[in-house]
Formats: sequence, structure tokens, C-alpha cells
Amino acid sequence: MLVDLQLDARPDRALARARELTAAGAAGLFTFEGPHDVFLPLAAIAGQVDADLMTNVAIAMPRSPMHLAHTAWDLQLMSGGRFRLGLGSQVQPHIEKRYGARWSPPAARMREIVGAVRAILTAWQDGTRLDFRGEHTTHTLMPPTFVPGPNPFGPPPILLGALGPLMTRTAAEAADGLLVMPFHSHRHFHERTLPAVAEGLALTGRTADAFAVFPQAILAMGRTDEELATARAGVRALLAFYGSTPAYRPVLDVEGWGELQPELNRLSKTGDVASMVRLVDDTLLATIAVTGTPEECAAEISRRFGGVPGVAGRVCCYFPGHDPSADQVAELVAALADA
Repeated sequence: MLVDLQLDARPDRALARARELTAAGAAGLFTFEGPHDVFLPLAAIAGQVDADLMTNVAIAMPRSPMHLAHTAWDLQLMSGGRFRLGLGSQVQPHIEKRYGARWSPPAARMREIVGAVRAILTAWQDGTRLDFRGEHTTHTLMPPTFVPGPNPFGPPPILLGALGPLMTRTAAEAADGLLVMPFHSHRHFHERTLPAVAEGLALTGRTADAFAVFPQAILAMGRTDEELATARAGVRALLAFYGSTPAYRPVLDVEGWGELQPELNRLSKTGDVASMVRLVDDTLLATIAVTGTPEECAAEISRRFGGVPGVAGRVCCYFPGHDPSADQVAELVAALADA
């Protein structure tokens, strides 16, 4: 199994960090839309490191499909055909209050965005007339001045991030692959995610080998008691934040912890972060995240995702709240390569 690692550096430091991660054995690097732009770090390293590149994820609703298509086309060119465009929807308060954009039912909206981006890329690649008409976006004007022409590496794949069954089915119907959101468990992945993928593929007549599933794992990794304590503290804080969000309750429901979500949500509104973190006990930590030595983490990742039809043979890993040594990352990569 190959490993994609989070490119957790601001754009002006992205190349140095990318070289560290690829030296540790990363097959790919991904960004997420956090404190910095999701695309600029990839542009800073494209073509300069031996790695696949991916957004995981770029928030799509506030962006025009034309902007997404241009950026994806350029990153595919700059990376030598090693870019994957990962898109996500975000929740309503962020769309309206952080991005200042208009909210609409996300699954239908994301289906339309994926279709629009694909229509634009196809028109550029094949030289065909652009004629996409949707409920939220229309693209029918493409003068030659604005056409970049065929990409020598072909259009990049479009992946869709999803957790719930509706968005997961939408991904399987409309996109080239699924980015499994990191807040999940073994049971949720096998009992909810994979069946929803199968349903979506059945609706389009596609088979599992025509659709790639990219799982993501939150790791609390270390070798010493001190390293593991630091790593687990960082992961507990992230799990408490995720768990407070209603969109993630289905994962807790599957494991019998559904009532924890409203309590975490209540505490988040009072700012009582310490109490939120205390509610993430060791069992919850080990069920949602992956924790232990590099070899133990590799074994758990392999148990969750290894040998599953349709899974892309690679996993996206990140280490919230801690920074394991390059040696430990390399040991994780090596252990997964042999898994």
C-alpha cells in the first residue's frame, strides 16, 4: 500500500517540506483547505518533487467551476500529469459565514460542480463546444482566446470527498473517485461507505475497477510513552472537534456513541475544550484514529483498507497536533509497502 502524506506547510516553505516527506517515502502529497490556500503549495512544488499531488479537499461551492478547471489544468501540466482534483462541500455555516457564498443541498450541488468542471476540461481537451447548463451554474461561452488547448497529460481525475451515504453515492455516480473523510471507523467504512459506493456504481453501470476509493487515516504515532502521549493528545483534540459536528454523528451512531455528539456540540458552544477532549476516551481514540508504533499503525491501516476491492492501494495519512520523526514516517511507509 502506498502512502500519501499531508503537505502541512505554508506556500513559501512548501518545497522544503515536500522534499522531506518524499525523502521519507511518500508516494503522494495532499493539501487541505485550512489556514492557507489549498492550491498554492502544490503549485510551488509541482514538477520539483517525485510525488503525486492532490487537493484533499478544495471547497467547491464558493468557487466557479471555471476557476477550478483552470487551476486543475495548470497543475496537471506543471506536475507532468500527476495531479488529482479533490473537491468537497463543507457545511452550511462555513459556506455562508466564512466564505460568504450561497448554500444549497450539497449532494446535488456537488454533482453539478463535478459535471461542470468535467465539461469544461473535456471541451478544452477534445476541442468540442462547451455547453453545460445546470441549476446553479451555466457554461456556454468559450472563445478561442480563453482555451488552453489539449493537456498533453490528459485531464486530471476529479475526486469527491464524502462521508454520508448520499454524498458517497453521488461520488460513485459522478466523480472518478472517492476521498473517504478521515473521521470514520472500520465498521463505518465497511458497513456504510462501501455499500453506498456499490449503489452509486450500480446506478451508472460502472464496476469497482473504474472507480478509485482513497481512504484517509488520522494517526497518533510514536515509539516512546512520551511521543505517544503527545500524539494522542493532539488527535483527541481533533476528534473532539470533529465529533461536535452533526455531520459526523453517523460514524458515532454506528459504534453506539451517537449521544456523545450533542454533548460535544454543547460544550463547543461554551468553549469548554478541555471537557470535550476528556470525552474522547482511549476506546474512541483507537476506533476512529490509528494509534501506536509505525508498525502497529501500518497493521491497523492494512486491516481497515487492505485488499478491499476498489480501494486505490494507497492511504492518505496525517498527524494532527504532532510531528513524528522522518525515521518513523519512513518506517510506516516501509511497513505499509510490505503489508
